[in-house]
Amino acid sequence: GDKEAMFILAICYGGGKGTELNFKKAFYWYQKAAENGVKEAMFSLATCYLNGVGIERDLEKTFYWYQKAAENDVKEAMFYLAMCYRNGVGIERNLEKTFYWCQKAANNGVREAMFYLAMCYRNGAGTDRNLEESFTWYQKAEKKGIKEAKYYIALCYGNGEGTRKNLKKAFEWYQEAAENDIKEAMYYLATCYIKGEGTQKNLEKAFYWYQKAAENGVKEAMYSLAICYENGEGTEKNLEKAFYWYQKAAENGHANAMFNLANSYKNGKGTEKNLEKAFYWYQKAAENGNELAMLNLVDYYHNYGVETERDLEKSFNWIQNAAEKGNEEAMFNLAICYENGKGIDKNLEKAFHWYQKAAEKG
Repeated sequence: GDKEAMFILAICYGGGKGTELNFKKAFYWYQKAAENGVKEAMFSLATCYLNGVGIERDLEKTFYWYQKAAENDVKEAMFYLAMCYRNGVGIERNLEKTFYWCQKAANNGVREAMFYLAMCYRNGAGTDRNLEESFTWYQKAEKKGIKEAKYYIALCYGNGEGTRKNLKKAFEWYQEAAENDIKEAMYYLATCYIKGEGTQKNLEKAFYWYQKAAENGVKEAMYSLAICYENGEGTEKNLEKAFYWYQKAAENGHANAMFNLANSYKNGKGTEKNLEKAFYWYQKAAENGNELAMLNLVDYYHNYGVETERDLEKSFNWIQNAAEKGNEEAMFNLAICYENGKGIDKNLEKAFHWYQKAAEKG
């Protein structure tokens, strides 16, 4: 039969054009057309295997047919093949081949490939890191309508990556990206307004964009929004709302929010006082690297618990962690622990070492 007719028949069955919708028959005719060398059918067949349309999902066959289509110059297939290599779909993950096929697709005008190619250059994935090339491809992707590229262009201008640092342009691109619903850009736009970078300082606009970003799930924005409510920056002071957003940010893994949430429970700010919950969140914050939380845990072991041998050891461990992270107060307290043998064997040499470190820090 006529191979082009096979392909058209598949499209008819797949879209219910002039006949009933029938994915199995669509798959059958895509397969026939592909096996007869119709390159567009190869691409459609791969997509059937990828999504399990008219046939059971088969990732190896997905890869095989995207590869066949790409080698036959189907530009969209080049990009999908790149994504197979990137995500290990039907083939072993290979970043060099991801880069190769992304580049082929981008040079053939596939806008999504332009964006991913920029990412490859930015992160040095499958190729040498090249920030100038990255910036160039972000610009090309943005001109083709990839709105996510707006955010990365802003980052490039803000950090001087691949182009000259320009805070005004960074602000303008953050604004454009934020207005196109890029949640990360909303957060950075708010930060521009807080710091007055690339624009005039405006706490009300900062609050507005922190709120937008927070409502879109950006944990850093949740934390910043809580600070706005706690300090009355850009909005009326509201400790209950501050507590609410500290809690949201903490539950999303923000270490500083965990610490502030613990403080809220400890001091009864925006919520009822609850020392057990305060302790829980100090511990979570400390486990996530917050130095002040480590020191607060020490206070808890000393002031709210019984000073058992186990409590003293825990206390010592948190002091040591904070000291090793460069906290001056912790260095001094660690020296005292070693001098007096609190939570650790007495060691005057180590006591001297940490007194010296604390003195040099001060």
